[in-house]
Amino acid sequence: MAEHLTKQAFLDKVFDYETEKEWNFKGELPAIIDFYADWCGPCKMVAPIMEELSEEYAGKMNVYKINTEQEQELAGAFGIASIPSILFIPKDGQPQMAQGAMPKDSFLSAMKEVLHVE
Repeated sequence: MAEHLTKQAFLDKVFDYETEKEWNFKGELPAIIDFYADWCGPCKMVAPIMEELSEEYAGKMNVYKINTEQEQELAGAFGIASIPSILFIPKDGQPQMAQGAMPKDSFLSAMKEVLHVE
């Protein structure tokens, strides 16, 4: 199941943007972060895909969700202007952001190309 992140959990598990200027991913596995809101229609279309991916790829990558209404500082730190915004975080290298509701096959190709997860 996708894990909901608070700001503190994000600082601990993903990236401590308060103390580090350069991107430094703390995770042991590649990750996808879904920036969403409960009132967002397209976010509701992405939610079941996130759950499927979190189950199908358990142990290969982590799937996180951040509620932009509850975690406005986190959303601001990443310049989230529209939702859903999906952040793909490889184990090594820079994260890449995608915006809008994507079909599952788009997630799978981004996971392969950006995260090197198949």
